Amino acid sequence: MATRVEADLLIPGVGEPIPNGCVVFDGPTISYAGPIEGSPTPSPSDTSIGVPVVLPGLWDTHAHFFGLRNLSMEEVVYTSPWVGILRAARDAEKALRAGFTSVRELSGFGIYLSRAVEDGSIVGPHIYGAGAMLSPTGGHGDDHAYPLEFVHFWRNRMGLPGPCDGVPECLAAVRKILRLGAPVVKICASGGVMSDLDSPIHQQFSEEEIRAIVEEAARADRIVAAHCHGKAGIMAALNAGVKTIEHGSYLDEECADLMLAKGAMLVPTRWIISQIVATAKTSGLPEFMLEKARKIHDRHREAMRLAVRKKIPIALGTDTIGSSEAAPVYWGGNGHELPLMVEDGGMTPLQAIEAATANGPRTLGPRAPLSGQLRAGYAADLIVVREDPLKRIAALAEPEKIARVWKGGRLVVERPL
Repeated sequence: MATRVEADLLIPGVGEPIPNGCVVFDGPTISYAGPIEGSPTPSPSDTSIGVPVVLPGLWDTHAHFFGLRNLSMEEVVYTSPWVGILRAARDAEKALRAGFTSVRELSGFGIYLSRAVEDGSIVGPHIYGAGAMLSPTGGHGDDHAYPLEFVHFWRNRMGLPGPCDGVPECLAAVRKILRLGAPVVKICASGGVMSDLDSPIHQQFSEEEIRAIVEEAARADRIVAAHCHGKAGIMAALNAGVKTIEHGSYLDEECADLMLAKGAMLVPTRWIISQIVATAKTSGLPEFMLEKARKIHDRHREAMRLAVRKKIPIALGTDTIGSSEAAPVYWGGNGHELPLMVEDGGMTPLQAIEAATANGPRTLGPRAPLSGQLRAGYAADLIVVREDPLKRIAALAEPEKIARVWKGGRLVVERPL
C-alpha cells in the first residue's frame, strides 16, 4: 500500500519548485516525485493526502547531543552521562518534531543514541555521530577547568579519546573513534568561543597532525570536519584535506578560493553566534565567552556572505546543544538557522532550503546516504509545511507549522494541516 502526498507546491531540495507536485512511496524509499500529472495511477489501496507544501526532511549537520541545560564546556564533565543521555534522548525527539529527520552530530552522545533510534528503542532522526571532538592538549576540545589527568580519565571511561598531541597520538585517537563506528571524524583546527583559555583566531593541530588524521579517516571512507574560526586553522585544514569547515568566521577570498579548489563545504552555524550576543544580558554566560562572540559576530556574517557570493557549497548547521529553551540555542529550535541564512547570509529562501536538505548528506562524504531530495530512489524522509517557506522562510523555525514528518516512509509526526 503506497502513500501519495499531493502538494500544492513540491520543493525538491535541488532545482525549481514544482506546483501541483506528488510524492509516492511504499516503504523507506521514494518511488516517484514530480508533477502530479506524471505520477503513477493510484490504486484503491493507496493512502492519499493533500497538503500545502512538501519538501525533504531537514538536516542539521552540526549539533551536539549532550543533555546540557546551558552552554558550558565544564557542564559536559560535571553532568552525569546517565542524566545527559536521558535528556538527549528527549532532544532527539524534539529535533524530529521540528522537521529534522537527519542530524550529523559532531561530538556528544549521538553515536550511542543512533543505535537506539535505529532499533526503535527511542524516537529521533537519523543520527550520524562523531563521538568526540579531537583536540590537542589545551585546545578547544580540552576541558580547561579540570586537571589533565582527570580529562583523560573521564574520556576513557566513555570510550572516547582524550586530548592528543603528535602524529602517533592523533592516529590512535582516530582509531578509537572508528572503533565506535563513527561515520565522520571531528577535529579542532582553531580555538573556540565556549572554551576559556584559547583564541578563536589561533591555529590548533599542526598541518602534519591534521593530514595524518585525514589520511587515517580516509582509509575507512570517512571525511574530517574541522572546527575553524581563524584563517590559519582554515588554511591548514584545507591544505591537509579536510572536507567541511565548521563556523569559518575569518573566511576570506584566499580561503574561499582554496575551498572551491579542494571541493570543501562550509557549515556556518550562524544561530549560536548570533544568539550568544543577542542573549548576553540574560543568559548568564561567562564574560570570556560573550567577549569572544562579540568579536567574531560581524566578521562571521561577512564570511557567510562571501561564501554565498563565491558559490561555496553550504550546509545548515546550528551548533545546538541545549536541552532547555532557557539556553541560547536549544533542541527543537534548529529551524532558526534558516531565516538567519537568508537575513544574515544573503541566501534566497530556496538556497537556504537546499543547504538544509540536499547539501546535508554531502557532509558525510563517502558515507552519505541517498537523502535530502525528493527523487525516486531517495529516502522517504519528507515534511509537510502548513505555509510556503519560500514566501516566509521563518515558517521552518516554527515546529507547529510542520504538519507531517515521514522518516523512512513511516509517519512519525502528525499535526493539523
